[in-house]
Amino acid sequence: MTSKQEQLERTLRDLRSTVPDVRGAMIASVDGLPIAQTFADNTDAGRMAAMAATALGLGKRINATLDTGDLSEMSVSGSAGQVYIYATGRKGVLAVVAPGGMNLGLLHMEARDTAGRVANIL
Repeated sequence: MTSKQEQLERTLRDLRSTVPDVRGAMIASVDGLPIAQTFADNTDAGRMAAMAATALGLGKRINATLDTGDLSEMSVSGSAGQVYIYATGRKGVLAVVAPGGMNLGLLHMEARDTAGRVANIL
């Protein structure tokens, strides 16, 4: 039997192998603590977790204010890529960093599935 940590790490590895263009992915707690990550560069997991949790919280407040239902995902775009934030139930958040110009249909399909798997594990 594998631990939750091992299951979450495997889930991120599966996402990265299915969508190899992804530059990195992480699972964080809604409190902003890193749980698992797969960044190939020097990305500070603590800072990224805090920002992902903050973005999730802000997105939830925007949705509540505008009465648009529960937040499922949001994105932040820049000139060199995008960061996608996916809600993973009440306990976590999935952040995925993608380069510009990638197949977003594939990314969203796989990341949404990953977010569901993470919610079930957490």
